[in-house]
Amino acid sequence: MKAVYPGSFDPVTAGHLDIIERAARIFDRLVVTVFPNPAKAPLFAVEERVAMLREVTRHLPNVEVDSSEGLLVPYVRRVGARVIVKGLRAMSDFDYEFRMALMNKKLDPEVETVFILTSSQYSYLSSSLIKEVASLGGCVTGLVPPVVERRLRELWPVQEPGPGS
Repeated sequence: MKAVYPGSFDPVTAGHLDIIERAARIFDRLVVTVFPNPAKAPLFAVEERVAMLREVTRHLPNVEVDSSEGLLVPYVRRVGARVIVKGLRAMSDFDYEFRMALMNKKLDPEVETVFILTSSQYSYLSSSLIKEVASLGGCVTGLVPPVVERRLRELWPVQEPGPGS
């Protein structure tokens, strides 16, 4: 069975990669799809996010990376999938994702949404938090894949701790 894991992935985090690896064990094919989020100003262009995702998922032979715009359900149908994978970190995620899953079900009753709970060590992690920490010179080692950490350091070098830090 083929599934789609959509997101803005700006940037991809260790939490995203955890969900990708776990979903890849469940589904025959997993299409990780970058969707621009018009409500947010992106740090990386869609093409850069796709390239980073391809690099961090190259060890997973049943995962492909794509990008799209617009509504998710027509895209899911277009790629021949019937399942949407969503990661959940907290109850606040569940409230939003539950409403989205119901809307997607209304748009196409044949498309199912499967929720995968994030691993506990990533439950606080978000792309927004990563960008904030990195932009202020903080270390994000272990919170993002190495390729993402390199790209963030190109934008914002890590600050060395000062005296008394």
